Amino acid sequence: MTWRPLDRIILASASPRRAELLRAAGIDFDVRQADIDEATRPGEAAADYVSRLAEAKARAVHEHDGHQTVLAADTAVVVDGEILGKPIDEADAKRMLRLIGGRTHEVLTAVSIFHPGQIVDTRVDATTVEFAELSESDIEWYVSSGEPMDKAGAYAVQGLASRFVTRIEGSYSNVVGLPIALVYQMLTTKLLTF
Repeated sequence: MTWRPLDRIILASASPRRAELLRAAGIDFDVRQADIDEATRPGEAAADYVSRLAEAKARAVHEHDGHQTVLAADTAVVVDGEILGKPIDEADAKRMLRLIGGRTHEVLTAVSIFHPGQIVDTRVDATTVEFAELSESDIEWYVSSGEPMDKAGAYAVQGLASRFVTRIEGSYSNVVGLPIALVYQMLTTKLLTF
């Protein structure tokens, strides 16, 4: 089989981090942001939550751009069964950082791809991240930087918070917000089978 470039896709996300990851992997895309309700449902498991949101984002964009492949993703940080999304304010960011400091947590990203003709593929990637102990001054400093405010779990592994990450088991790009190896596998599987 001969490799061929992937067709241009639509990224159903305004995340600059996801866009950077796709560009770095040589995947051509256009951006169409999906506006959906991201609230958790009572008793919803983390993997079900991120899968539901990724599929809803892909579906919303696919309804307008059904002639192209649509890629959507959703990421959550999970500690003790609690889903940590984006903090609602600085106090919430501090609470999340206190929860993850000095221990491991899981980062789940669901990737949902809608191909023309409504062929849907959704998969979840999981990565374990270990954080160093965080002092109150560490937390105050980091929150005052503003970086945690639009990040799941209130941190950016590729940014200032990298100083706190002691170990990663699994996909690094998953923690950033998009497991690129999985995305590539899903897109090329489409080329081979559809």
